[in-house]
Amino acid sequence: MTKTNKTRVLVVDDSAFMRKAITMMLESDPEIEVVGTGRDGEDGVRKVKELKPDLVTMDVEMPRMDGLSALRRIMDEEPTPVMMVSSITTEGAKTTLEALDLGAVDFIPKELSFVSLDIVNIKDDLLEKIKNIARRKSILMARARQRLNWKKATKSGRQVASTAVTPLAKKSDRRRFAIKAIALGSSTGGPPALQTVVTRLPKNLPVPMFIVQHMPPKFTKSLADRLNSLSQVTVSEARNGEEALAGHVYIAPGDSHMILTPGATKPIIRLTQSPADTLYKPCVNVMMDSVVKKFGKRTLGVVLTGMGNDGFEACKELHRQGGQVIAQDEDTCVVYGMPRAIVEGEIADIVAPIERVTDEILSYF
Repeated sequence: MTKTNKTRVLVVDDSAFMRKAITMMLESDPEIEVVGTGRDGEDGVRKVKELKPDLVTMDVEMPRMDGLSALRRIMDEEPTPVMMVSSITTEGAKTTLEALDLGAVDFIPKELSFVSLDIVNIKDDLLEKIKNIARRKSILMARARQRLNWKKATKSGRQVASTAVTPLAKKSDRRRFAIKAIALGSSTGGPPALQTVVTRLPKNLPVPMFIVQHMPPKFTKSLADRLNSLSQVTVSEARNGEEALAGHVYIAPGDSHMILTPGATKPIIRLTQSPADTLYKPCVNVMMDSVVKKFGKRTLGVVLTGMGNDGFEACKELHRQGGQVIAQDEDTCVVYGMPRAIVEGEIADIVAPIERVTDEILSYF
């Protein structure tokens, strides 16, 4: 195996066309090298052990051994960052969320896998994301093993040692902020992080929570349904014109911005295509800016794992108004981009591992 400074990727797909298309897209970046391809899950598992790539792209639906089965084998036998390649369908979305729960770090919608991409900046963002994930291979796989061991221990009733954490500040110091709404943004690595945060919220959460997770249509609905089935709070994909209620978590639909407008007694959620020139739709900045305009410094901003800096400008304005901002720490992020912008911009009031983010949120109530 030749040493290289490039990000080494294994492409696993039963379609020869898709293997070629993904390879061409990846190798359009001089820092990425496709070191091999696999025709199905069984071939993929074997080549992961043989080639030891930095990252694997794995099709979900394949003969002999499907993507989920191959992912389980890889995480058990040769832990490696895996990005699932999934169709933009309701069933594809459900399977992808299951894969993320099993340890996959992210997914590539099949529409983005083709060489003839119309939106160059999305392709560039994806390639940069792959390189970022590959560089964090060791820490990501250590975290994945920790999560899987925790899940196994929980199912068997065993107790596991928790990671060391910094004690909470006095709750009385935080309750003076009188938080009226929570605005949260996440991207790469977000679904498992959201599951950690949202499923621990109490049923009587006294304020609404608004979430933007960078995902395509159908995926956000499946994410909301999954979180709702696991949570005490009510979680739903936001609908245009509905009231924002306490104890509810609203997830912006893929391909629409979510904003708040005044209502008779409560704010009204609006879904809009404007602005049209954002890199992401839904956009964290657009949602957070709307929430801050409504609630001002009574907004609690939360920024989790993700590529880039979406959410920074809105959090900067929240900070300027005297509001509070929580950022996920580097060690527990899949990609330390969005939280890094908050921390390095010196607007984070709290930096916490993902397992502590819910505790930090609840300390304001």
